[in-house]
Amino acid sequence: MNGKKLQQLAAECAEGLPGTALEYPFGPEWDVHKVRGKVFMLITDVTGEPLVILKSAPDEAAALREQHAEITPGYHMNKKNWITLHAGDTLDRGLVEELVTDSYRLVVAGLPKAQQPVDPAIYAQADQAPR
Repeated sequence: MNGKKLQQLAAECAEGLPGTALEYPFGPEWDVHKVRGKVFMLITDVTGEPLVILKSAPDEAAALREQHAEITPGYHMNKKNWITLHAGDTLDRGLVEELVTDSYRLVVAGLPKAQQPVDPAIYAQADQAPR
């Protein structure tokens, strides 16, 4: 998957999630996707390469980095809790959508219950197959 397609797919997936907003707090070169004011995805080309940056559980992030050369530690983020997606052959539509949704669910789970737009324990679980 090329970089622009990767970014477009991630953005489309994020736009379909409940309670999300697209903001530009770091300038026009950073698309910042938030749920209830909390960041769950960043999209940028500031390095000269199209990137998608997502929150990930630490153990999951480590496993993903081992399995996919296109997944590296989070660019300008906590390297333990964030991952960066680069263009490449091992990233397909299903995996990108799953990673965006997982990032969203992790952030929603950290919100006070009254602010959660969905129940993160069950949201999108039916669509997810084991990796």
